[in-house]
Amino acid sequence: MRTIRRAILAVLLFAMLLLVFFAIYAMVRNRPQDLPWTRLDLGQPIGAFTGRKLAGLTDNFAECRALLQAAGVRYTILPTVKSAGKCGYADGLRFVPGGAQRVEFTPARLGVSCPVAAALSMWEWNVLQPAAQKHFGARVERVEHLGSYSCRRLYGRSAGDWSEHATADAIDVAGFRLSDGTHVSVLGDWQGGGEKAAFLRDVRTGGCSLFSTVLSPDYNAAHRDHLHLDQAERGEMGWRACR
Repeated sequence: MRTIRRAILAVLLFAMLLLVFFAIYAMVRNRPQDLPWTRLDLGQPIGAFTGRKLAGLTDNFAECRALLQAAGVRYTILPTVKSAGKCGYADGLRFVPGGAQRVEFTPARLGVSCPVAAALSMWEWNVLQPAAQKHFGARVERVEHLGSYSCRRLYGRSAGDWSEHATADAIDVAGFRLSDGTHVSVLGDWQGGGEKAAFLRDVRTGGCSLFSTVLSPDYNAAHRDHLHLDQAERGEMGWRACR
């Protein structure tokens, strides 16, 4: 009798393992972005591990460039910048019009680290454009920003931790211009109760699956006029944050 029970348990255990195997196989085939060991694909929808994989590109410029190329994003590589303290970057690039990354950034000469560029591309495809269609029935044509690279410490202090802007691993987004002429400003529209405010919150929250840190006017007064998006491995504040 004991032998029969053991045999039954063994069969049940084997069946459970088989089910787990097929579940993992189905996920690898249909949702590879939800698994930690699969290669990142910028053209895939956002998955459970997409944000972590994007942050992991910080130390792999070659892989980051290859992923952008595979996704059809056109760019030009920027010269290495070396400065005092922890400032500078060796993985900077600038979007070139005509690729899969369709929005324009104004001012136009925006240089960011490659992981930020990869996250911005996915942000456009998976977050910005769907949110614009949802709230306005239009598409985002321009993203207005306050810059990326800035050799400074957090909040411009004379001491303390360095900002992610010091390595071009962050961008501050101030507003959006849509194809129907609608203009959305973080400073002017965040506190409203209409579609513009809802749109801003959607693009803020949607960015949290792609960037290490996302800070908005809900965080503090220093961010009242922009969305801070950074793609450092641990985020600007030393931890992943979305607020």
